[in-house]
Amino acid sequence: MTKTIILAVIVTGLGAVQSNAAEPSPSRGRDLFMKVGCYMCHGTQGQGSSAGLKLAPEPLPAEAIAQFIRATNTAMPAYSEMVLPDSDVADIAAFLETIPAARSPDSIPALKDLKASK
Repeated sequence: MTKTIILAVIVTGLGAVQSNAAEPSPSRGRDLFMKVGCYMCHGTQGQGSSAGLKLAPEPLPAEAIAQFIRATNTAMPAYSEMVLPDSDVADIAAFLETIPAARSPDSIPALKDLKASK
């Protein structure tokens, strides 16, 4: 009886570990965003540039990002699932979701004063 309880606890614990492993990680996503080179065109905060679109705030869902990067017909290189697995894309999307919207210029005193002086 005791062995059955111990085995049930171990199996339940393993299930919990596997569930946690499946959760997208924003910190790992940030590391991947830098390592893979996304930042080179999309900026370190996904703000976009003349070379790449704005990705954050309010990024596309991970599935849409994966679909786009796997079959892009733009200057952006395509990333197969072997190069960037769906779990990595989910982590990158989780990172992009953590990026807040830019503050309004009126909420920054120096910019508000500058605007008022014109």
